[in-house]
Amino acid sequence: MNFFKPKFWDRNKISAYSILLFPASIIFKYLSFLKRCLTKNSQSLIPTICVGNIYLGGTGKTPLCIEIFSILKKLNMNPAFIRKRYESHQDEANLQKQTGQIYQSKKRIEAINEATKNNVNVAILDDGFQDFSIKKNLSIVCFNEKQWIGNGLIIPAGPLRESLSALKRADCVMINGKKNQDIQNKIFSENDKIKIFYINYKLQNIEKLRNKKIIAFAGIGNPENFFDLLKESELNIIETIKFPDHYKYSENEIEKLLNKTKEKDCILLTTEKDYFRISEKNKKNINYSKINIDIENKEQFIEIIKKII
Repeated sequence: MNFFKPKFWDRNKISAYSILLFPASIIFKYLSFLKRCLTKNSQSLIPTICVGNIYLGGTGKTPLCIEIFSILKKLNMNPAFIRKRYESHQDEANLQKQTGQIYQSKKRIEAINEATKNNVNVAILDDGFQDFSIKKNLSIVCFNEKQWIGNGLIIPAGPLRESLSALKRADCVMINGKKNQDIQNKIFSENDKIKIFYINYKLQNIEKLRNKKIIAFAGIGNPENFFDLLKESELNIIETIKFPDHYKYSENEIEKLLNKTKEKDCILLTTEKDYFRISEKNKKNINYSKINIDIENKEQFIEIIKKII
């Protein structure tokens, strides 16, 4: 399903829309609680690292999973990505396939079992913090410092899949952005034993893009964060165009974008995730940004991973 995230989700003040939708949020929260109570919990045969969120979309789970994969390989482990199969999310799966093995199933535990048969010895769950059918050895919750928890309300009145109290189940929090003491205090008020790390995105192929006029487009959870990164990297962004998360681009839409580049004598730039949703014939005409993540206190994070493997 393609939809733009409602603007009122990220406003500090509670809007009239949130008030109208609040009863539906109560129902959503009750159904989630009921599902949790009725779900049978299974222990995986191999260590399981879960990278999830409570803010819906755009928190950087997938790049962090790829970084964790790299860490585990350097520790001489044989990790694999584990995903619940969603046809609309295959862009993320295709991105991870560039790095390593990936197993998908309607039930994550089935994907883990299949991976185990193939000598995988650490499972990296991309999403799954709300999947109570699997006992996790390490649970990491991702946030973006700019959006944080938005208006703080549960879907559909706000952007949260769960309230902040869900952090009681987490071991680590990863915050994409600048250090924010107010956010840290709120996290510690829910779980004073949790470990907080900060991550920052860095463009890999930035020199290739310098001195060029750029139209940037993206269909991700928070496209504004991508556009901000490009501008902070001092690239010449002359226009930005956003699409719904996991958007499937039609040939007609790509043609219109390419025509814009001819009119304005510029290039097209998108995210690596979006690039995988573009047809093969058009990929040669579109640039994408490769992103690395930099984890502050990375050695401390690696020590946490070592303890569970």
